[in-house]
Amino acid sequence: MSTITLNNGFEMPVIGLGLWRLEKEELRNTILNAIKLGYRHFDAAAHYKTEIDVGNAIAEAIQSGLVKREELFITSKVWNSDHGHVVEACKNSLKKLQLDYLDLYLVHYPLATKHNGVGATASLLDENKVLDIDVTVSLETTWHDMEKTVSLGLVRSIGLSNYELFLTRDCLSYAKIKPQVSQFETHPYFQRESLVRFCKKHGVIPMAHTPLGGATANVKAFGSISPLEDPVLLALAKKYQKSVAQIALRWNLERDTPVIPKSSKVERLKENLEVLNFKLEKEDIELINTIDKKFRTTLPSLSWGVDVYA
Repeated sequence: MSTITLNNGFEMPVIGLGLWRLEKEELRNTILNAIKLGYRHFDAAAHYKTEIDVGNAIAEAIQSGLVKREELFITSKVWNSDHGHVVEACKNSLKKLQLDYLDLYLVHYPLATKHNGVGATASLLDENKVLDIDVTVSLETTWHDMEKTVSLGLVRSIGLSNYELFLTRDCLSYAKIKPQVSQFETHPYFQRESLVRFCKKHGVIPMAHTPLGGATANVKAFGSISPLEDPVLLALAKKYQKSVAQIALRWNLERDTPVIPKSSKVERLKENLEVLNFKLEKEDIELINTIDKKFRTTLPSLSWGVDVYA
């Protein structure tokens, strides 16, 4: 598995398996199959409500000799409602995952909300059915608590998720431990080249969640448009004799942006890994660069009652 070096010297696989929206009953087989295929990077989160199931699958893989813990790269995230309880939330995730440490711990969103119990991860709404945002916990405080997870030996690397450029810059100004990774939505229809370049300039690895634009799942959930139907990508898929998804994933890897696509299908898991086996020609990368629509496909505002990106 190809890796990229983080600013603290640790190696991170450039392809991981995103675990968002995977059903509990399919997690065990999906994770075990992925490990057998060569996956070592798994992207979990407290908010996905599946850390116990993920932990059981990882424990089974380790105990059966399928993989060693030190060969795995496990990510989790602190949810909005635990911004004032980061260390406790991290310990809660570790307990559920049956791990002694996390390879990467991310601030899931740059947004503190009303606390409702460590690890409970609800998005509580106020009397107007709008997300109950907590204005008493600063992002600086949250980040320094993230740093504590490192000093306590709970976490090896820390980072950001869903941070825009301005907030990324702010974090760099007050961080004692610079974020190793910034994970955000990026794909051919939402390229965010300025944010990618800013992160790389300052030693933060950009990582693409939703690297396929959410495919059919986000079309159904948010009414968004999938880049996988784009004629440019379809033509390139034919040229390279690859799937459209493989072209989209390879495009991100070509700009040194690791990807965490999600799938439970063995054939798709295998297909996603095979993007390591070919390269896109420069002119084709430049062609994909022209189809950016600045189109975000993950829209939490639909359930939160507020546009947090406004």
